[in-house]
Amino acid sequence: MTASPTTPPTASPAAASTADLVIANARCVATVDPDRRELEGGWLAITDGLVSDIGTGPAPAAATVLDATDCLVTPGLVNAHHHLYQNLTRAFPPMTDKPLFGWLLSLYPLWRGLDTESVHVSAWVGLAELALAGCTTSTDHLYVHPHGAGDLLTAEIEAARDLGLRFHPTRGSMSLSEKDGGLPPDDVVADDDEILAACEEAVQRHHDRSFGAMTRIALAPWSPFSVTEDLMVRTAELAERLDVRLHTHFAENAEDDEFSLATFGCRPMENLERTGWCTDRTWVAHCEMPDHDEIQRLGAAGIGSAHCPSSNMILSSGIAPVVALRAAGVHVGLGVDGSSSADAASLWLEARQAMLLSKLRDGAAAGTARMALEMATIGGAGCLGRVGEIGSLAVGAVGDVAVWPLTGPAFAGAIADPVEAWLRCGPVSTRHTVVAGRPVVRDGLLVSARVEEMLVAHDRFARRIQAG
Repeated sequence: MTASPTTPPTASPAAASTADLVIANARCVATVDPDRRELEGGWLAITDGLVSDIGTGPAPAAATVLDATDCLVTPGLVNAHHHLYQNLTRAFPPMTDKPLFGWLLSLYPLWRGLDTESVHVSAWVGLAELALAGCTTSTDHLYVHPHGAGDLLTAEIEAARDLGLRFHPTRGSMSLSEKDGGLPPDDVVADDDEILAACEEAVQRHHDRSFGAMTRIALAPWSPFSVTEDLMVRTAELAERLDVRLHTHFAENAEDDEFSLATFGCRPMENLERTGWCTDRTWVAHCEMPDHDEIQRLGAAGIGSAHCPSSNMILSSGIAPVVALRAAGVHVGLGVDGSSSADAASLWLEARQAMLLSKLRDGAAAGTARMALEMATIGGAGCLGRVGEIGSLAVGAVGDVAVWPLTGPAFAGAIADPVEAWLRCGPVSTRHTVVAGRPVVRDGLLVSARVEEMLVAHDRFARRIQAG
């Protein structure tokens, strides 16, 4: 079982004093707390990075006040699956009409050009894009480590720290190259012992177990078809010893199923079980192909699943059975996936797509905006083992907040239900995005003064890498 984070303070630390930040005058505060409270005319106070008070009526005094007039206030969104470096190869023509395996083969030769500078810049730009659409916590699955490229994981962690986003990068890995029957080139894979040593070093250097931590590390072999079975087993054992989470791609499409049957003599679910990954420290990405029995086994194990609807549609992978997964007890979060598969990186968009696909697959009543909001917040928190810490607004939770304007022609007439309006209308970006009580986006603009600098650098790296 995964250890719980340090218990937060239960008392309201600023109940009788001035808060650091108040978000006031909201049309509605959708807390996504255990009672799913929605506070009309609500406000939220943050002190020392944590929610210190929440309510309706006159707001308390604060050093800084952010206006939320005509806005929906939600917890900051949680991105449970991403490949940040892939925004360097967005909309690259050779891969735009291919399913997963062909898509990978088109791009691996380009990704061999990654280095610390390009990964730092791509992470910075990718996280900035996420913040503009309300994301306050993001994972990243960094599994391409070209020989001699340097410390790519640290490069992207430094980008997140500079921007001020909460970050859950994973130390990804591949050990089966073309010569071993895998897909990637030889110079982006490593042997099992080298991978495990790098994983342990990353955890020791960067993983913060404290409540409200800004950086946590997970271990993430790319997929069962890109690493040895022994590495899957040993990675699970290492995660147990280090008490960190596990992540991998799982049951992504029919090719994935066929490969597992041909290589391991079993479906992906059985392979997950026999390698020691059926544990509540695991969350998987995609999960389009489980059958009814496998869905129940995933739920019984306490596994999380990152649903990536845009990427799944672009790669023609399938529609994940998220309604059934949630009913079985699976923590279903949302992921924007790679910016070379989804191309866009907006959790608002993914939430809307999740709502629409659930209606298409399971009936009009199955997919609602509130279901999608839960997936984008508390569901992602469940994937990361941080329920009660991120993904909800309650006293003692982290002060991560998204403030969404519900004004203009796109929202004309949407007056009855602000939560449904938020996702059915739009598109919409945030007015404010707040992480640990500090604005990262204010009045629709990134607070950082480095935006143009980083975009210029990103263009230079993208051109170099796409040139091959």
